[in-house]
Amino acid sequence: MARTEHDVRFATVAELKNQLSRYLRRARREGEPIVVTLHGKPYALIQALENEDLEELEWKQLANRRLADAWEGEDDALYDDPSAGMTPVESRKPERVDLLVVGGTVLTMDAGERVVKDGAVAISDGAIAAVGTRRSIESRFRARRSIDARGGLILPGFVNAHTHAPMTLLRGAKDDVDLMTWLTKYMFPIEKRFVSREFVRWGALLACWEMIASGTTTFADGYFYEEEVARAADEAGLRAVPGQGIFEVPTPDSQTAADGLARAEKFLSDWSGHPRITPSLCPHSCYTVERETFRKTMRLAQRFDAPVQTHLAESPAEIAMVRERFDTTPVRHLASVGALDGRLVAAHCVCVDDDEIALLAKSGAGVVHCPESNMKLASGVAPIGKMLAERVRLGLGTDGAASNNDLDMIGEMGSAARLHKVATLDPTAAPARAVLRMATLGGAEALHMQDRVGSLEPGRRADVVVLGLSSPAALPLFDPVSHVVYSARSDAVETVIVEGRVLMDRRRIRTLDTEAIRRHAERFGRKIRVALPD
Repeated sequence: MARTEHDVRFATVAELKNQLSRYLRRARREGEPIVVTLHGKPYALIQALENEDLEELEWKQLANRRLADAWEGEDDALYDDPSAGMTPVESRKPERVDLLVVGGTVLTMDAGERVVKDGAVAISDGAIAAVGTRRSIESRFRARRSIDARGGLILPGFVNAHTHAPMTLLRGAKDDVDLMTWLTKYMFPIEKRFVSREFVRWGALLACWEMIASGTTTFADGYFYEEEVARAADEAGLRAVPGQGIFEVPTPDSQTAADGLARAEKFLSDWSGHPRITPSLCPHSCYTVERETFRKTMRLAQRFDAPVQTHLAESPAEIAMVRERFDTTPVRHLASVGALDGRLVAAHCVCVDDDEIALLAKSGAGVVHCPESNMKLASGVAPIGKMLAERVRLGLGTDGAASNNDLDMIGEMGSAARLHKVATLDPTAAPARAVLRMATLGGAEALHMQDRVGSLEPGRRADVVVLGLSSPAALPLFDPVSHVVYSARSDAVETVIVEGRVLMDRRRIRTLDTEAIRRHAERFGRKIRVALPD
């Protein structure tokens, strides 16, 4: 068979891809091989055997694995140098890695939102070594263990960017009241009576069980005795950003704001540098923390390079309280005390105007949307369409189980996507892809962790979930992103991996004694039930 030769010259990976795509289409039309010359060496390309998907192309004697990776878009920054050395694929031995997840459709959630059919992820030393087609990954790597994800979806683990993990023990304690009534008449008095180290430990472990079972791999938390939340997350194998709560008034673990700051300083000192636990500070809100305490909090955070979490502009009642005390709005108040910056993670932001959205975007602060909690407490609807348009760092969170009443990020995505359509009477509001991004890479950006988690890319930490598609709700499957947001349920999560370690395998939690957690949760439930106010 005749063959056509082409000398391919390129300065960037994009140029290489464009040229090779053109030649491959010609090969399909003419039914003959194409030979390209790269840096003076000939390499033959042959047609795809089964379909027209460029990602399914077979390569014969093509460059080394670096060029093949570049074709698949795995890490273009490594391949933009056309002078990189080239050796034949046949001369390379497979690389040893710890784990392969193979055969599912990979939703990478990278900058290009690349989807890889019949894909795979290679994991080594807690990090992602490569993402690509199953054929390419299995030819390049050998692993101690391989997880078969055929017939499923492979995604980044979900990032629950705002919750209160120990409050699982207060799930359902009081429903159907507004935010301020819920806080002042029910939550604060119950917490004063029952919250202890033991309460926080078992509540946090219960939350970790629930989050692993529903695909969350990273969560941001704010509560009391946060060292117990950190320990629980560490034992469970999760990634966490626990924030030590700071109030002006007495709390279960501190009598004053000064006590809270001292406890927070020790917490930061004890946990800084942990590979999965990022200690942080959590001054509760503008209406429970004074100006000077916020300033001290920000200085402490700067010393330890730590995030700062807070509740911000959550409800009309908060707006009224802050305006009465400080003659301004919550967002402008934080800006005035120097707290609105790239360390801040602001939960809710329901009641914000256009200028405040611009302030949030310019500051680099993260914002966390909590639609189910906001709906349940009738706090309002955050203007996330405007936030997305202004490129605010926007993540998704469940809030605590006492105001949601679960920690299910799959359900939270469905609520977010639907809420904004009916609130704006616009069916294009909060599209599925934007919402899935909020639950993954967007959440990582809101927590200022996008260099580590939120997407499946080489070099990111290996936080991966596998969703099964055996449910009738998955049939037929036209769009995997649409399925995750609108159809999937949390019990579709089959496998959860954090830092390369399998935490749940075929729905079996491997890192927690779930029966012990159940017993302690029921024990606390009995104690709290008899003390609930009418």
